Amino acid sequence: MKKTSEGNMSQWFKSLLLWREKHISQRAFVLMLAFLIGLCTALCATLLKETIHHIQAFWIAQSRSYNFLYLLLPVIGILITALLVRYVIRDDIGHGVTKILLALSQRKSRIKPHNMWSSMLASSITIGFGGSVGAESPIVLTGAAIGSNIGRLFRQEQKMLMLLVGCGAAGAIAGIFKAPITGLVFVVEVLLMDFTLNSILPLLVSSVTSAAVSYIIGGTEAMFHFSQTEPFSLDRIPFAILLGILCGLLSLYFSKMMFMLEGRMKGMRSYTKRFLISALILSGLIFLFPSLYGEGYITIERLINGNYATLMEGSLFERWSDSYWLLFVFLGFSVLFKVYASVATNSGGGCGGLFAPSLFVGGLTGFMFAYAINFFGFIRLPHKNFTLMGMAGVMAAVMHAPLTGIFLIAELTGGYDLFLPLMMVSISAYATIRIFMPHSIYSLRLAKEGKLLTHQKDKAVLRLMSVDSVVETEFEPVMPQMTLGDMVQVIGKSTRNVFPVVDEEGILLGVVLLDNIRNIMFRPELYDRFKVEKFMVSPPAKINNTQSMEDIMRIFDDTQAWNLPVIDTNGHYLGFISKSKVFNSYRTVLVETFEGD
Repeated sequence: MKKTSEGNMSQWFKSLLLWREKHISQRAFVLMLAFLIGLCTALCATLLKETIHHIQAFWIAQSRSYNFLYLLLPVIGILITALLVRYVIRDDIGHGVTKILLALSQRKSRIKPHNMWSSMLASSITIGFGGSVGAESPIVLTGAAIGSNIGRLFRQEQKMLMLLVGCGAAGAIAGIFKAPITGLVFVVEVLLMDFTLNSILPLLVSSVTSAAVSYIIGGTEAMFHFSQTEPFSLDRIPFAILLGILCGLLSLYFSKMMFMLEGRMKGMRSYTKRFLISALILSGLIFLFPSLYGEGYITIERLINGNYATLMEGSLFERWSDSYWLLFVFLGFSVLFKVYASVATNSGGGCGGLFAPSLFVGGLTGFMFAYAINFFGFIRLPHKNFTLMGMAGVMAAVMHAPLTGIFLIAELTGGYDLFLPLMMVSISAYATIRIFMPHSIYSLRLAKEGKLLTHQKDKAVLRLMSVDSVVETEFEPVMPQMTLGDMVQVIGKSTRNVFPVVDEEGILLGVVLLDNIRNIMFRPELYDRFKVEKFMVSPPAKINNTQSMEDIMRIFDDTQAWNLPVIDTNGHYLGFISKSKVFNSYRTVLVETFEGD
């Protein structure tokens, strides 16, 4: 009975797809899917925020009676998350944005179905219990997974899947931040997608739908309450640029330190050892600097609202909150140690992203910059304005996304009057970090492996191509001890003019070119006198099957060859790659992925 019901459902869905193809154009259908994705991502973003809020509210209430819970809760949270991931999800769900970039460049925009819920569940536990990370990267992965799987459900081709993944990511950002413009520019800047005007419309539909639903559910108020009391004046332009440079340098420290620490933590084979070290670091830092507990948005809210006296609340230094220098040192250490707390959270088994830590570091940096300038009396800078500017600067630099930093802070706070200084800080911060890091922390790992899509269409197409798809195997191999007569027989049944020479184990030793033996191959008296090892030659180059297509094309350009042999890491012959085959595959991928929008 159950099989019959499933069969009827499958038949009904097939009929629906056929009806859609006849009555709804592809362009209109994509817009409908974008609307559906926007709706789903908004609901998921709202659910995630509310879950985190209620878990945090419960434990904060308990911690007022039992302060030691602040030390234990984050550790308990990452342990529960680690057990959930290991025994229930059974897949790596960390580094959400990096996973999306990998899916776009290497997995034909296919993201596993469990990512539609697993990142949400894991991050809500991690952050709800006080893990020092953000919920935004997990919800972006959730949104991208929703877009990918809805597209696959309705049998969309790879080009449309890529667009729908972008719609999911844009909707997730728009929904969790109530920031539709940020959702759009995030996809273009951070996910490195190169869209035409026609494909921008689905992104807008998804972003606006998600933001509108979030407004309906959560109200129209901005995430941070900000009212500008001091307009930006031209004499503050040099200080805005200086803040941008400072944000760029701090972002460099943040990115490099996170990359290094994560590498060292992952190098520990024993999870127990890694968890204990992570727990010790996280508990110790939160004990000394309570502002590192959770996402850090409470601290940012206090900075924007001018509640400076409460910044050290709950710490060992609370009684000296009136001390200028102690407050400055306290915030400085909070900035420097936030990266340690975030890495400890994720390395210990937690799940979270870098949005919130970036905003936290940026907000404190902007506040401290204005605080120091005002103390020395050079000029009076409004603390809350520079807090927002610092948030935009660090966000722009860490993610290598200046537009995302600008629009996110403007939409988060409603501070559109600060647009000019936000642009100055974001651009100068981005320019500073680009001198030292050509890639963001999200894309650095993939860029080193040659798997990163870029806005350069030629490189993007090459990275979407795989070596396996262009390897040709119809070349007839020969062995070095074969005679010229044997070689002639092989030539007679071959359609190619290149012949790989291999030994008994399949190791490639060289190649025989038909042009090189044409003058002797029709002389039977020589058939037994010459052996293959006498007239075989070394190929201009050998291609390893682990190399990227970009490297392979560079080898073709350097050697001026039209056919090159492919080997594995042990030197075994696998086939040949011809330049003409690469060009044909290039044109196919270009048309299927980027053209005809």
